Amino acid sequence: MLMFESLPIPVAVVLVACVALAFIDLCKYKIYNIFTYPLLLAGLVYHGMTGGLPDLGDSLLGTLLGFGLLLPFYALGGMGGGDVKLMAAVGAWLGLPLTFVVFLVSSLLAGVYAVILVVSYGRVREVWLNLQVGWLRFRALSRQLGADDRLETEVQNPDRGRRVVPFAPMLALGLFVLLLGVRFLSRP
Repeated sequence: MLMFESLPIPVAVVLVACVALAFIDLCKYKIYNIFTYPLLLAGLVYHGMTGGLPDLGDSLLGTLLGFGLLLPFYALGGMGGGDVKLMAAVGAWLGLPLTFVVFLVSSLLAGVYAVILVVSYGRVREVWLNLQVGWLRFRALSRQLGADDRLETEVQNPDRGRRVVPFAPMLALGLFVLLLGVRFLSRP
C-alpha cells in the first residue's frame, strides 16, 4: 500500500507542482509565471466547479492569505515575486487553514536551512547587518530602497547557493513533512 495513495486531489496537485517547481527553483533560483498563474487559476476553477461558491470562497481566501503572507518578505527584498505567486497558487488549491499550516512548516524549514548556510559559510556578521538594514527598511515602509535590485544581484552571483534560500523546495519539503506528520498521527 502506497503511503499517499488516498491524497485529496488538491493536496496531490500542490505536492506535484511544488516538487517540480523546487527543481526549477534550485537550478534557476526563479519561479516562472508560466507555471504559477495556471496553477493558481486551476485551483480556483477546480474548487468553484467541485464545491460551488463555499469552496471557491475558501480557495480565494487561501489565495489572498498565501499572497499576503509572503508579500512583506518580497517588499523587504527577502524573496522573489515568484515565491509569492507560488504561495498564492498553493492557497488557491489548499484553502485558508491548510495554507497557513504549510506556510508555517515551510518557513520553519527555510529558517533552519538559512541558519545552516549562515553558520557553514561564516556569514553571521553579514546576516546581522542585513537584519538591521531590513529592520530599517521595514520602519521606513519604503520599497524604493532597492529590494528588487539587491535580490536580483544575489541571484546572479555564482555563489548564490551560499547566500540565497530558494523557497519552492522549502514549500515542497514543508508539505511533505506535514503529510508525513498527518500520516504518522493518524496511525492506529
